[in-house]
Amino acid sequence: MKSFSTRVILWQRQHGRHGLPWQINRDPYRIWLSEVMLQQTQVTTVIPYFLRFIERFPNLSALSSASEDEVLVLWSGLGYYSRARNLHKAAKLIVEGGGGAFPHTPADLERLPGVGRSTAAAIAALAFGKSHAILDGNVKRVLARHGGIEGWPGNKAVEQRLWLLAESLLPQTGIETYTQGMMDLGANLCTRSRPSCVCCPVADDCTAYRLGRVTDLPTPRPKRQIPQKNIQMLLLMDRGEILLEKRPSSGIWGGLWSFPEIPEECDAATHCNAQFEFTVTETRSLPGLKHSFTHFHLHISPTLVHIASRPLKAESPGRLWLTKRDAMGAALPVPVRKLLSRL
Repeated sequence: MKSFSTRVILWQRQHGRHGLPWQINRDPYRIWLSEVMLQQTQVTTVIPYFLRFIERFPNLSALSSASEDEVLVLWSGLGYYSRARNLHKAAKLIVEGGGGAFPHTPADLERLPGVGRSTAAAIAALAFGKSHAILDGNVKRVLARHGGIEGWPGNKAVEQRLWLLAESLLPQTGIETYTQGMMDLGANLCTRSRPSCVCCPVADDCTAYRLGRVTDLPTPRPKRQIPQKNIQMLLLMDRGEILLEKRPSSGIWGGLWSFPEIPEECDAATHCNAQFEFTVTETRSLPGLKHSFTHFHLHISPTLVHIASRPLKAESPGRLWLTKRDAMGAALPVPVRKLLSRL
């Protein structure tokens, strides 16, 4: 029987993905951008964002010279916005501190904001032919099944076993094809549900397949209670314009533009009068919206607030009054964009 890596390489050459927009060449900038976008996000979702992003920022220089707002506008809707801010920071570091030369070793790549061990290894392998193991979510699933490794992969001890297995299977040559093949196997054959084991090039010695335990491995995350959070969002309107506030750079939706938030039980008119010195002419509750994050569910109660005057206090830095059309062009979180589109 051919080695594990040889079978993966041969399968990838014939059946793997070859037409993805970041596979046109081995440009490390495009590969880095795609790998960051693909963190916790599927290929089909990433492709249109990647194409828009690369058209606006075709190289490191263009990205590093852009404003954070410009970057976040193109990222709006893709989620996990710290990735966009880290890309922007990393581009500045490479251009301003590294003379524009893209790092090519995993150790140097890991020093970039937002680049961890697996992402660094993927960039080094795909762009520079460096032989290092990757371990993203798809690859963890392939290796847990093939090696019969029990336990939730998010557990440090289990993850360490997977890293050791990943490193032991590396090929002597063809690291670029092998790395892409491992990604393709997890995405196209060794899927979470209904995997295509009969088509898999490494099924013959797969522990999970041999023992009939494909649905058991990898071990699912232990069940936990997901917290619920309730807020009220204020859609403040004045003469056809709506108020947006820039969120802090840390936390959810960092650096994006959103509506003012208050506790769900607060009276909107009283808050607006005290906080902004607005004269409120009308308030109206709008249909609620639920938005789920990795670690909690957010329940939004939107309130439409019409005001009669706009004091100087409302014009402070970090606040913008925009028409609906202009607001839709800002860097907005998905639920804010949905609420705005309802108006």
